[in-house]
Amino acid sequence: DGMWKFAFDPESKGVEANWAAGLPNPVSMPVPSSFCDIFTDKDSREYCGDFWYETDFFVPGEWSGKEVQIRFGSATHRARVFVNGVEVVSHEGGFLPFDATVTDIVRYNQYNKLAVLLNNELNEYMLPAGQTATLANGKKMAAPYFDFYNYAGLHRPVKLMALPKERILDFSVVHRLVEGGAEVDYTVTTNGDHDVVVEVFDGCTKVAEACGKTGTLKIADAKLWNVHAAYLYTFNVRIVDGSEVIDEYYDKIGIRTFEVKDGHFLLNGKSVYLRGFGKHEDADIRGRGLDLVTVKRDYECMKWIGANCFRTSHYPYAEELYQMADEEGFLIIDEVPAVGLMESTMNFLAASQGNGKKVGFFEKETTPKLLENHKAALTDMINRDKNHASVIAWSILNEPECTSEGTEAYFKPLFDLAHEIDPQKRPRTYAIIMKSFPNTSKGQQFCDFISLNRYYGWYVMGGMGISDAEVAFRREMDGWAKVLNGRPMIFTEYGADTMPSEHKLPSVMWSQEYQNEYLDMNHNVFDSYDFVQGELVWNFADFQTTEGIMRVNGNKKGIFTRQRQPKDAAFHFRARWTSLPLDYKGNN
Repeated sequence: DGMWKFAFDPESKGVEANWAAGLPNPVSMPVPSSFCDIFTDKDSREYCGDFWYETDFFVPGEWSGKEVQIRFGSATHRARVFVNGVEVVSHEGGFLPFDATVTDIVRYNQYNKLAVLLNNELNEYMLPAGQTATLANGKKMAAPYFDFYNYAGLHRPVKLMALPKERILDFSVVHRLVEGGAEVDYTVTTNGDHDVVVEVFDGCTKVAEACGKTGTLKIADAKLWNVHAAYLYTFNVRIVDGSEVIDEYYDKIGIRTFEVKDGHFLLNGKSVYLRGFGKHEDADIRGRGLDLVTVKRDYECMKWIGANCFRTSHYPYAEELYQMADEEGFLIIDEVPAVGLMESTMNFLAASQGNGKKVGFFEKETTPKLLENHKAALTDMINRDKNHASVIAWSILNEPECTSEGTEAYFKPLFDLAHEIDPQKRPRTYAIIMKSFPNTSKGQQFCDFISLNRYYGWYVMGGMGISDAEVAFRREMDGWAKVLNGRPMIFTEYGADTMPSEHKLPSVMWSQEYQNEYLDMNHNVFDSYDFVQGELVWNFADFQTTEGIMRVNGNKKGIFTRQRQPKDAAFHFRARWTSLPLDYKGNN
């Protein structure tokens, strides 16, 4: 990480011109960060097409004989990586890690050149989905089908690694609560045949040990991981040859169980009511680049307001956020970047009301390739995040077009895949757009719990019409009650745009007073139905979007400003959430 060289490549001539050996006329660019908001001219901020990063790195001579890899936390949206002019890996998808093996390409005890060609154009078979338009002046412009800014760049850390030739490739755990403690079934994958030893430490005290690539660790009087009361054990995995340690890996893991049962969410067998946010990785200047100061401030704000959960809308976040959630005792609904799967360049308004283009998104020529990319992203996300105690569920899509004939054929293999590859078999869901109702949504049948995005009183029947909005809202809720079949429901989005500068009595839309009135109406509806088991308001903080007449320099539905300062609604939520018991509407 640090300052790299950077250059735009609008004519896509960099590969042929051997830019991998050195960029012509580069500028400096920090990694990790988005490149967009660093610039002061609009063409650079809105740039769409190929662009390059370059840096030099030193490989110590003592690494000779090891496996040398370069690991990217993410590269948005697609990347080709070159080391010393040789292409070593390519990757599609901008929100999950990948690595390149460069053992035989790097020069030891010397500096080596790393160049990365990225591209941020949108299409209908990628996640997230959209289009790329060409303006009359020949410049490309992103046309997203999603309502957040198309930030791009090397958003997460880039790491140089030296690994033993025989090493641990993967490690997974499944927890069970038993009389007197807990049992943890584990699986270790290696690329060799030597013995494996797994130890569990509570601080400096060893509390369990097992041998073999699969086995069960028995932990007496286990201290369970819980909401805002996180307890983490250190799991140490070793490949050994007698007394010699060939490879070693450790992770901090919380022991807990999570399930959906009898219409409730059960954490360690006890009911828990979800309260919190949809979020974004989004901050001033940094864009979507990892910034630990912002991450820490977000957790402090969420603790202050009484939240216990958030959804990683609309993509997997940086790993550091999950590690901090494990340490702070927050619950996460982990979402794959499947957003914009509805053909409308204003899907946040037109499509949500059913006024967008009437196109079956899953009956196109691009659908097979989209499904392939979707499966790959889902697999990578689950493989990365499967051991986090904080991760309680998988969100497999956000606001897809889910009323057309192709819905079921597209959804079923994804829901099946999530169940197959997750050792802990977490519950699965997707966020259902407003025009998809109980009797029209063809995808809800696959969900272990229902997640609704609803904006009664904002996008529909707002202002003076909010009384009609509540009537319509309750009518829809009565319809959902007939199809839940014992499943719980949560709200993954509800909210109203609000300017922190606006106060008005009586209220008008966009004022802080109206935001609180809107929230009161929604909470009255939630509290009226026992099957509602969670409320994740949209959004934690104001965030950047594409320019448009519906957005005032971004989405202003934040309970906090983009600078992480509270609006009036934050105090409203703090009063509500700190007064609700953890097992609100529980049955235990």
